[in-house]
Amino acid sequence: MDSQPLMNPQLQLLHPYPFAKMATLLQGITPNPDYAPIKLGIGEPQHTPPQFVLDVIKDNLAKIQNYPTTNGLPELRQAIADWVQRRFQVKQLNADTQVLPVMGTREALFSFVQAVFDREDSKRPYVVMPNPFYQIYEGATLLAGGQPYFVNCTADNNFVGDYDSVPSEVWEKTQLVFVCSPNNPTGSVMDMAQWQRLVELSDKYGFILASDECYSELYFEAPPIGLLDVCAKLGRDDFANCVVFHSLSKRSNLPGMRSGFVAGDAKLLAPYAQYRTYQGCAMPIHHQLASITAWQDEAHVAENRKLYRQKFDLWIDKLSDKLPLRRPDAGFYFWLPVQDDEQFVKVIYEQLNIHALAGRYLSRDTPPYQNNSGNAGKNHVRMALVADIAQSSEAIDRLLSLDLSNLV
Repeated sequence: MDSQPLMNPQLQLLHPYPFAKMATLLQGITPNPDYAPIKLGIGEPQHTPPQFVLDVIKDNLAKIQNYPTTNGLPELRQAIADWVQRRFQVKQLNADTQVLPVMGTREALFSFVQAVFDREDSKRPYVVMPNPFYQIYEGATLLAGGQPYFVNCTADNNFVGDYDSVPSEVWEKTQLVFVCSPNNPTGSVMDMAQWQRLVELSDKYGFILASDECYSELYFEAPPIGLLDVCAKLGRDDFANCVVFHSLSKRSNLPGMRSGFVAGDAKLLAPYAQYRTYQGCAMPIHHQLASITAWQDEAHVAENRKLYRQKFDLWIDKLSDKLPLRRPDAGFYFWLPVQDDEQFVKVIYEQLNIHALAGRYLSRDTPPYQNNSGNAGKNHVRMALVADIAQSSEAIDRLLSLDLSNLV
C-alpha cells in the first residue's frame, strides 16, 4: 500500500521561490525572437571576478584533498576581522571568538535561525523582517517553527520600514529581527538614528539583531554604516545580541565561490559554530585562501562600484523621461513603481525579451491590523543592473522603442 513519506510538516508552509513564480507567470509566452535575452531579474553579479583571486584557487587546488574545519583558517578569520575594523571603524574584533567564515550568507542566514530560535518558547514566536524581503528570512523562520512578522518598506518610510509601528505586544513576543541594509530590493540604507532605535529595542525586549549587509560595498557616495559600526559608536564592544552577515558575492563578483562570514556577539557565535559542526558546512581550503586575498584588496571593489555607477548614470540619463527611475542609496537594483508589476514584466518579456522580477513575488500580504497593510512589493518591479554596459545599452534601446506610458 502506498503511503505518504514522513516529512517535516513545516515544509508545507514554504512559498515557491520568486523565480519559480516568474516561470509560472511567463509560461506559454513566447519572447520576441528578434532579440537575444537580457536577464535583469536575478541578482547574480556578471562583472569579471578578480583574476588574482582565481589564481589563488588554481594554485591551491591540491588542498581539495584536505578536510576544512568549521571555524576556518585562522588567517582567514584574521583577514576578515582586519577588514571589518578598517571598513566599519570597529576598534577591536576578536578573530577567534567574534568571526565565523561561512559558505555564503544564504546558507548562514538560514542556519543561524535554526541554531538560535527557541521553538520551545511558545510565548515568543516572532521573527520580525522587512517586507519586501530576501525569502530566506521567511523560510528559515517557518522551518524553525517561528512566525514571520513583516514590517512594510514603502515610499512613505523611504523603503527602510517603520519599526516604531510595531506594537509592544509584538516586540514582547519577538526572538529575532532581520534587517537588510542596504536593502534588497529597494536599495535604501538605514541611518544612525534608525539603527540606534533598533539597538534600544533589542536591549528592552531581549531579541537578537541579525543584519544582512551583503550589498554594503556597492554604494555611490558615502559608505553605508553597518550594525557593528553602530555598536562601536555606542561603546557596545561586545556586540551584545548583534550579528552581521557579509559575503564576497556582490563585493567581489564571486557568487559561485560561496564565501562569506558572520561576525558579532561571541556568546551567539560559539553555539552557532557548534551547530555548524553538526551541519557539516565548511568552506573548502582553496576557497578560504582565495577569500583572504579578496578581503585584503579594495582596488577591485572600487572598480566594481565604478562600473555600477556608470550603468545607473546611463539608465537614468536615457530613460528617466519614460520610467520613474530612482537611484538607490546602494546595491544594484532599480525598484521601479509601475501600474501592474505582473503586466509590466510580461510585456517587456514578450515584446523585448527582457527579464525582470515582479515585486509582489518578493513580498507578502500583511493583515489589516498592521500599519501600511497589503503587499508592499505589489506594483513595483526589481531590475538588476548586473549585465555589462553593452547589454545595458541594448536593454535601454529596446525599452525606448516601446510605448511604456500605459504601464507606468
